[in-house]
Amino acid sequence: MFYQLDNELWFPNPELAEEDGLLAVGGDLTIERLLLAYNNGIFPWYSDETPILWYSPHQRFVIFPEKVKVAKSMAKVMKGGGFQFTFNRNFKEVIENCATINRGDEEVGTWITAEMKQAYVDLHTTGFAHSVEVWQGESLVGGLYGVVINSVFCGESMFSKASNASKAALIHLCTNGNFKLIDCQLHNDHLESMGGEFISRKNYIKILHSKDLIKK
Repeated sequence: MFYQLDNELWFPNPELAEEDGLLAVGGDLTIERLLLAYNNGIFPWYSDETPILWYSPHQRFVIFPEKVKVAKSMAKVMKGGGFQFTFNRNFKEVIENCATINRGDEEVGTWITAEMKQAYVDLHTTGFAHSVEVWQGESLVGGLYGVVINSVFCGESMFSKASNASKAALIHLCTNGNFKLIDCQLHNDHLESMGGEFISRKNYIKILHSKDLIKK
Protein backbone atom coordinates (compact mmCIF):
# COMPACT_ATOMS: atom_id res chain seq x y z
CA MET A 1 0.00 0.00 0.00
CA PHE A 2 1.21 3.51 -0.80
CA TYR A 3 -0.01 6.77 0.66
CA GLN A 4 -1.62 9.80 -0.97
CA LEU A 5 -0.04 13.10 0.05
CA ASP A 6 -1.81 16.44 0.13
CA ASN A 7 -0.72 19.95 1.09
CA GLU A 8 0.08 18.91 4.64
CA LEU A 9 3.83 18.55 5.24
CA TRP A 10 4.30 14.90 6.25
CA PHE A 11 5.42 11.46 5.08
CA PRO A 12 4.37 8.01 6.26
CA ASN A 13 6.89 5.76 7.99
CA PRO A 14 9.39 4.65 5.30
CA GLU A 15 9.11 1.06 6.56
CA LEU A 16 5.62 1.02 5.05
CA ALA A 17 6.98 1.31 1.48
CA GLU A 18 5.95 -1.30 -1.06
CA GLU A 19 8.35 -4.00 -2.22
CA ASP A 20 9.72 -1.78 -4.99
CA GLY A 21 10.24 1.08 -2.52
CA LEU A 22 7.22 3.18 -3.52
CA LEU A 23 5.97 4.93 -0.39
CA ALA A 24 3.72 7.83 -1.39
CA VAL A 25 2.15 9.72 -4.28
CA GLY A 26 1.45 13.42 -4.64
CA GLY A 27 2.47 16.40 -2.58
CA ASP A 28 4.88 18.93 -3.99
CA LEU A 29 8.59 19.69 -4.44
CA THR A 30 8.93 22.58 -2.03
CA ILE A 31 12.26 22.97 -0.25
CA GLU A 32 10.60 22.05 3.04
CA ARG A 33 9.09 18.82 1.73
CA LEU A 34 12.26 17.77 -0.10
CA LEU A 35 14.36 18.28 3.02
CA LEU A 36 11.86 16.35 5.12
CA ALA A 37 12.00 13.55 2.55
CA TYR A 38 15.78 13.32 2.34
CA ASN A 39 16.15 13.51 6.11
CA ASN A 40 13.97 10.39 6.30
CA GLY A 41 15.60 8.42 3.50
CA ILE A 42 12.92 9.26 0.91
CA PHE A 43 13.43 10.67 -2.58
CA PRO A 44 11.19 11.65 -5.55
CA TRP A 45 11.39 9.70 -8.81
CA TYR A 46 8.77 10.12 -11.50
CA SER A 47 8.13 11.47 -15.00
CA ASP A 48 5.94 14.04 -16.72
CA GLU A 49 3.36 11.30 -17.31
CA THR A 50 2.90 10.48 -13.60
CA PRO A 51 2.18 12.32 -10.38
CA ILE A 52 5.09 12.87 -8.00
CA LEU A 53 6.21 9.46 -6.70
CA TRP A 54 8.20 9.10 -3.47
CA TYR A 55 10.48 6.12 -2.85
CA SER A 56 12.31 4.62 0.11
CA PRO A 57 13.93 1.32 -0.96
CA HIS A 58 14.15 -1.43 1.64
CA GLN A 59 17.74 -2.02 0.51
CA ARG A 60 19.79 1.08 -0.27
CA PHE A 61 22.58 1.00 -2.85
CA VAL A 62 25.53 3.04 -1.57
CA ILE A 63 29.25 3.62 -1.88
CA PHE A 64 31.40 4.16 1.18
CA PRO A 65 33.96 6.71 -0.09
CA GLU A 66 36.91 4.86 1.44
CA LYS A 67 35.83 1.70 -0.44
CA VAL A 68 35.48 3.23 -3.90
CA LYS A 69 37.12 0.98 -6.49
CA VAL A 70 39.42 2.77 -8.91
CA ALA A 71 40.58 0.59 -11.78
CA LYS A 72 44.20 0.95 -12.89
CA SER A 73 43.07 2.58 -16.11
CA MET A 74 40.99 5.12 -14.15
CA ALA A 75 43.86 5.79 -11.76
CA LYS A 76 45.93 6.79 -14.78
CA VAL A 77 43.10 9.02 -16.01
CA MET A 78 42.82 10.72 -12.61
CA LYS A 79 46.57 11.32 -12.41
CA GLY A 80 46.99 12.28 -16.04
CA GLY A 81 45.70 15.83 -15.66
CA GLY A 82 43.31 15.57 -18.58
CA PHE A 83 40.36 16.46 -16.37
CA GLN A 84 39.93 19.40 -14.01
CA PHE A 85 37.32 19.40 -11.26
CA THR A 86 35.18 21.98 -9.49
CA PHE A 87 32.41 21.91 -6.91
CA ASN A 88 29.24 23.98 -7.38
CA ARG A 89 30.58 26.11 -10.21
CA ASN A 90 27.86 25.31 -12.77
CA PHE A 91 25.02 23.54 -10.96
CA LYS A 92 22.33 24.57 -13.45
CA GLU A 93 24.37 23.38 -16.42
CA VAL A 94 25.09 20.05 -14.73
CA ILE A 95 21.42 19.30 -14.04
CA GLU A 96 20.45 20.42 -17.55
CA ASN A 97 23.00 18.03 -19.06
CA CYS A 98 21.80 15.20 -16.82
CA ALA A 99 18.27 15.81 -18.09
CA THR A 100 19.14 15.92 -21.80
CA ILE A 101 22.20 13.70 -22.33
CA ASN A 102 21.73 10.74 -24.67
CA ARG A 103 22.10 7.60 -22.57
CA GLY A 104 22.26 5.07 -25.40
CA ASP A 105 19.65 2.35 -24.95
CA GLU A 106 18.13 4.16 -21.97
CA GLU A 107 15.61 6.94 -22.28
CA VAL A 108 16.83 10.50 -21.93
CA GLY A 109 16.58 11.58 -18.28
CA THR A 110 12.80 11.85 -18.37
CA TRP A 111 12.61 11.69 -14.58
CA ILE A 112 14.33 15.09 -14.40
CA THR A 113 11.24 17.12 -15.25
CA ALA A 114 11.19 20.90 -15.54
CA GLU A 115 9.52 21.00 -12.13
CA MET A 116 12.24 18.82 -10.65
CA LYS A 117 15.05 20.87 -12.21
CA GLN A 118 13.69 24.04 -10.65
CA ALA A 119 13.23 22.34 -7.28
CA TYR A 120 16.86 21.23 -7.14
CA VAL A 121 18.12 24.61 -8.33
CA ASP A 122 16.18 26.07 -5.40
CA LEU A 123 17.81 23.53 -3.09
CA HIS A 124 21.18 24.53 -4.49
CA THR A 125 20.59 28.22 -3.81
CA THR A 126 19.81 27.36 -0.18
CA GLY A 127 22.97 25.29 0.18
CA PHE A 128 21.55 21.74 0.20
CA ALA A 129 22.09 20.60 -3.40
CA HIS A 130 25.61 20.35 -4.78
CA SER A 131 27.37 19.52 -8.02
CA VAL A 132 30.71 18.23 -9.22
CA GLU A 133 31.88 19.51 -12.60
CA VAL A 134 34.45 17.83 -14.84
CA TRP A 135 36.27 20.03 -17.34
CA GLN A 136 38.56 19.67 -20.30
CA GLY A 137 39.91 23.15 -20.68
CA GLU A 138 36.89 25.43 -20.81
CA SER A 139 34.46 22.66 -21.81
CA LEU A 140 32.15 21.00 -19.29
CA VAL A 141 32.41 17.32 -20.20
CA GLY A 142 30.91 15.56 -17.18
CA GLY A 143 29.45 15.95 -13.74
CA LEU A 144 26.95 14.88 -11.15
CA TYR A 145 24.62 16.45 -8.62
CA GLY A 146 22.83 15.50 -5.43
CA VAL A 147 21.54 16.58 -2.05
CA VAL A 148 23.73 16.69 1.05
CA ILE A 149 22.21 15.73 4.40
CA ASN A 150 24.53 15.53 7.40
CA SER A 151 27.64 14.55 5.36
CA VAL A 152 25.71 12.00 3.27
CA PHE A 153 25.72 12.82 -0.45
CA CYS A 154 22.40 11.66 -1.91
CA GLY A 155 23.29 11.29 -5.57
CA GLU A 156 20.62 12.11 -8.14
CA SER A 157 22.16 11.87 -11.59
CA MET A 158 25.38 12.16 -13.58
CA PHE A 159 26.37 12.76 -17.19
CA SER A 160 29.36 12.32 -19.44
CA LYS A 161 30.33 13.90 -22.75
CA ALA A 162 33.87 12.50 -22.72
CA SER A 163 35.10 8.99 -22.03
CA ASN A 164 35.31 8.28 -18.27
CA ALA A 165 34.12 11.78 -17.27
CA SER A 166 31.24 10.59 -15.08
CA LYS A 167 33.46 7.97 -13.42
CA ALA A 168 36.02 10.68 -12.76
CA ALA A 169 33.33 12.88 -11.19
CA LEU A 170 32.31 10.11 -8.80
CA ILE A 171 35.89 9.26 -7.86
CA HIS A 172 36.60 12.93 -7.23
CA LEU A 173 33.49 13.16 -5.05
CA CYS A 174 34.60 10.14 -3.02
CA THR A 175 38.18 11.27 -2.57
CA ASN A 176 37.72 15.03 -2.19
CA GLY A 177 34.17 15.57 -0.99
CA ASN A 178 34.60 14.78 2.73
CA PHE A 179 31.42 12.67 2.84
CA LYS A 180 30.76 9.63 5.01
CA LEU A 181 28.49 7.98 2.46
CA ILE A 182 27.48 8.32 -1.19
CA ASP A 183 23.85 7.29 -1.60
CA CYS A 184 23.32 5.88 -5.09
CA GLN A 185 19.67 5.09 -4.27
CA LEU A 186 19.19 2.29 -6.82
CA HIS A 187 21.46 -0.43 -8.16
CA ASN A 188 23.21 -0.43 -11.50
CA ASP A 189 26.14 -2.49 -12.76
CA HIS A 190 28.32 0.56 -13.44
CA LEU A 191 28.15 1.72 -9.81
CA GLU A 192 28.58 -1.83 -8.50
CA SER A 193 31.86 -2.09 -10.41
CA MET A 194 33.03 1.03 -8.56
CA GLY A 195 32.29 -0.35 -5.12
CA GLY A 196 28.54 0.04 -4.75
CA GLU A 197 26.89 -2.26 -2.22
CA PHE A 198 23.51 -2.77 -0.58
CA ILE A 199 22.80 -1.82 3.00
CA SER A 200 19.50 -2.02 4.83
CA ARG A 201 17.26 1.00 5.19
CA LYS A 202 17.79 0.76 8.95
CA ASN A 203 21.56 1.06 8.59
CA TYR A 204 21.19 3.80 5.99
CA ILE A 205 19.00 5.90 8.31
CA LYS A 206 21.44 5.28 11.17
CA ILE A 207 24.32 6.64 9.11
CA LEU A 208 22.18 9.49 7.78
CA HIS A 209 21.36 10.64 11.32
CA SER A 210 24.83 10.04 12.75
CA LYS A 211 26.58 13.12 14.09
CA ASP A 212 30.06 11.64 13.65
CA LEU A 213 32.47 14.06 12.01
CA ILE A 214 34.46 13.10 8.97
CA LYS A 215 38.21 13.18 9.51
CA LYS A 216 40.70 13.61 6.71
